[in-house]
Amino acid sequence: MFQIILRSVLEVFLFMLFMFVLALIKKDNSIVDIAWGVGFIFLALFNFFIRSGFTPRQLLVTVLIVIWGLRLAIYIFSRNRGKKEDFRYAQWRAEWGKYWVIRSFFQVFMVQGFFMLTIAYPVIILHYDVKEPFNWLDKIGLLIWIIGFYFEAVGDLQKTCFKQKPENRGKLMTTGLWKYTRHPNYFGESAMWWGIFLIMLNVPFGWLAVFSPAAITILLLAVSGIPLLEKKYENNSEFQEYAKRTSVFLPWFPKK
Repeated sequence: MFQIILRSVLEVFLFMLFMFVLALIKKDNSIVDIAWGVGFIFLALFNFFIRSGFTPRQLLVTVLIVIWGLRLAIYIFSRNRGKKEDFRYAQWRAEWGKYWVIRSFFQVFMVQGFFMLTIAYPVIILHYDVKEPFNWLDKIGLLIWIIGFYFEAVGDLQKTCFKQKPENRGKLMTTGLWKYTRHPNYFGESAMWWGIFLIMLNVPFGWLAVFSPAAITILLLAVSGIPLLEKKYENNSEFQEYAKRTSVFLPWFPKK
């Protein structure tokens, strides 16, 4: 186990170091958002192909992570293409002044690498999977993952289509899945990792993978997801009305 974890730490460190250098060249730390999904793909595929043989469960989890990471990376790349650095990173660049390089390395890229390792823990313990047939945990986990993927992918698509219409410039997205939760994409991402966790309960030490969905859920709910995004709208009266009637995270019927 220690060797697998150490190898994974080295893989993530080298990957994030490469992305940091690329961000310096491009003068845009927003690239770290694209690196998020790509990093999981890199880690999942490397650990998958380094094995001598694989089980159906190892293949399933690897495929799920690759599908999630690829869609997310393509979506963020398309959204950011041709735009300036994301307002969060631009603000930090201004606040950090002459220390922005070193602080970017540790507070943006290395911190994200740490959370990537924590959330990708299922990829690490997949090495201990045994050749047992799929059971009800696998089926429920896969179903929850599919629901999560639907909310994330469709939520992002709905918002993209909404923003592309000139008449919606400056308006809030409050229809479709956004009618039932203010952050369907965040809910979807969290649900996918909880689904993978259920699948991992069939693997020795799999219960330890609870750190994975717990970490991503805490990040989205209390750290870098919802709080930062909603702070942007704290003085927006339209958003405040929307927030009063719409669930912040878990999908639910809007209040009247």
